[in-house]
Amino acid sequence: MLSIAIPSRNEKFLKQTILDVLANATGEIEIFPVLDGYEPPAEEIVVDPRVHYLRFPLGDGQCHKRQGINMVVDICKGEYVMSLDAHCMVAKGFDEQLVKDHQPNWVQVPRRHRLDADNWCLQVQSDNRPPIDYEYIMFPYQPTTNSPKEPKRDSYPALHNFKWDARTLARLDIPVDETMTIQGSFWFMTKDWFHKMDLMEIKGFSGWGQEGEEISFKTWLAGGKVMTNKNTWYAHLHKGKHYGRMYFMSKESITNCNTYSYDFWINNRWDKRIHDFDWLIQKFWPIPNWPDNWKEQIWKKA
Repeated sequence: MLSIAIPSRNEKFLKQTILDVLANATGEIEIFPVLDGYEPPAEEIVVDPRVHYLRFPLGDGQCHKRQGINMVVDICKGEYVMSLDAHCMVAKGFDEQLVKDHQPNWVQVPRRHRLDADNWCLQVQSDNRPPIDYEYIMFPYQPTTNSPKEPKRDSYPALHNFKWDARTLARLDIPVDETMTIQGSFWFMTKDWFHKMDLMEIKGFSGWGQEGEEISFKTWLAGGKVMTNKNTWYAHLHKGKHYGRMYFMSKESITNCNTYSYDFWINNRWDKRIHDFDWLIQKFWPIPNWPDNWKEQIWKKA
């Protein structure tokens, strides 16, 4: 069985996401939508024996994504566990394909397409952007001139991922391949690996962020692999200005989470690692927009 957590905080497309997963899974699944501090209208609740809603209390103003995923993993029946954002579409048989290709010390993510949520279909591309198969960690210090290929970054050093189009194009013919990091909108692994890695830590990683980085770094640094699987796919909504975040999250909590994460990884504070952070950088070197003297810069304020 595959157990699927769908964290939701005032999400507009939660129902469509649940129905899409139910329609396209071909194996045995159970779905746990986690309602974080809100209650959708009755007509938005999916009634199905495979769907089990979990709830956090209304009104405390805090994000409980990590707590919600931990709750799902603690009570679910599946040998495999997965988390999916509440604004995603999936391929037919995604679940059985991931199980078929899986190895015990892997984390997998399917090829990512872009979702047209209003029409619930793949977004029509107006340019030649490829699908998203790989991501890298952006260099945590602002360059003199911002690269047009990366978004504006925080004013303080932080570790964030970004799509790696050049690697996608160079490795199109490799169906299941290593990726440096993942976005966090979809991940798949065994429940045993989740527990072995102590994933979704609460201390320090407050709020709603750094999940993809935590999963990727722990897996690589403990001797596992983070894999992109092009044998299947999902489509993810980029909310942008059109939809907005749909929930409030304080800048203070975001900053605290990012700052803690940066120090935790850069200074090798995870006691289960068999590799240090610089091993991961060297493994995927060269990385876009990272300078040759990155070691001299990355620790200077850590």
